[in-house]
Amino acid sequence: MTSAHDRIIAAVDRLFDEQVEFLETLIGFQSLRTEEAAAQDFIAKALTDRGFTVSRFRTDSSKIGEHPAFSPTTVNYDNSWNLVGLKTSTGNGGRSLAFNSHVDVVPAGSKDRWASPPFEPRRDGDWLYGRGAGDMKAGLAASIFALDAITSAGLSLSGEVQVQSVVEEEITGNGAATAFALGFTADAVLSPEPTDEQLVRANAGVIKFRLETRGRPAHPREPESGQSAIDLMIRLIGHLRVLERQWIADRAGKRWFQDLVNPVALTIGTISGGDWIASIPSDCVAEGRIGFYPGEDPKVRAREVEAFIDLIQSEDPAFAGERLVTLSWVGVMHAGYELPEGTDAEKTLRSAHAATHSGTDLDAYVMACYLDAAVFSVHGNIPSLVYGPITENIHGIDERVNLSSLRRVTKTLALFAADWCGIQENEQSAPPAKP
Repeated sequence: MTSAHDRIIAAVDRLFDEQVEFLETLIGFQSLRTEEAAAQDFIAKALTDRGFTVSRFRTDSSKIGEHPAFSPTTVNYDNSWNLVGLKTSTGNGGRSLAFNSHVDVVPAGSKDRWASPPFEPRRDGDWLYGRGAGDMKAGLAASIFALDAITSAGLSLSGEVQVQSVVEEEITGNGAATAFALGFTADAVLSPEPTDEQLVRANAGVIKFRLETRGRPAHPREPESGQSAIDLMIRLIGHLRVLERQWIADRAGKRWFQDLVNPVALTIGTISGGDWIASIPSDCVAEGRIGFYPGEDPKVRAREVEAFIDLIQSEDPAFAGERLVTLSWVGVMHAGYELPEGTDAEKTLRSAHAATHSGTDLDAYVMACYLDAAVFSVHGNIPSLVYGPITENIHGIDERVNLSSLRRVTKTLALFAADWCGIQENEQSAPPAKP
């Protein structure tokens, strides 16, 4: 490593306690869907205090469908802000970089099953607990403090840098799509999602849906006169498992996916039905997602699902040829991507990773889920790197991030930014103000 690298590494160590405190504050914001505004206010102030020019913008639901990066939605975005902090280059010839993170988190589920309240951060040894600690507020904090370290080391970047904090990653991807459509792009994008200090080589395309079944309500004294919407839904999900197996079989010949047990992962995430304990239920609603492979059109896959459900309704006697099922698209409908091997961006990240991991090479793997990086890769052909800290139980009970890993990742991000954008001495720079 160069002496500049040494100074940056030392600055990460020097600022790390402050970084963890920052992350703890961020975890404390319950930034569920449509409730992200307070967390975004906190991030906006932190970036403004650091000299970034901050842009705040909502997703315009009326424009969904005009650009292929957008996905169907069912909520109002009036109080859901995306933001981008921008620092222009201080030199000539430096490449630009965008750190892309999402601030939205999934619900905590049964809070009484957590060892401590999910939105009250708790440290235990080398772990920090809390909903969003790993997915992905740790990565957002790491990107900010990686840039802090460069400044604190008396250096500045020669290329333009962005810190993107978007919403809707967990459901539609429309936050990142809005940023992309508004022109917030760069020569490379790095998303510090929780990847256990590995690089994502490819991700799956994803479509998210809502199913509704209609039964015939009846009193239990004459159950034969009714038909349970819940039973219909269970039967329908069983049929969909056949479709899932067919799509899994499509992995043959897919280089990065052919060894995965289930790269499709049909998931029924929510279900509700009935309105009275002693009535045969009239209605049932389930929501879920299913994946597919890079290079495939999400709308084509969506039509396959629609055709499959039409076939079930025409052939399964339980549905009696009636239109007892309604399918709607309610979330992300986006293609997956493959990161080309050997790009300059990947080489730069590999070098930074080796420098902070005692020369160890950077492993790559497949993440068979939606990632906002896909927006920039698929629609902008931008090298989009996904790399972040070791975490456990993301989307689960007692989510946590490993602090030693977070420190290493912050160092890697800082060195990557320095080498990608270029650096120069900045004798008048000072450590950033604490938010």
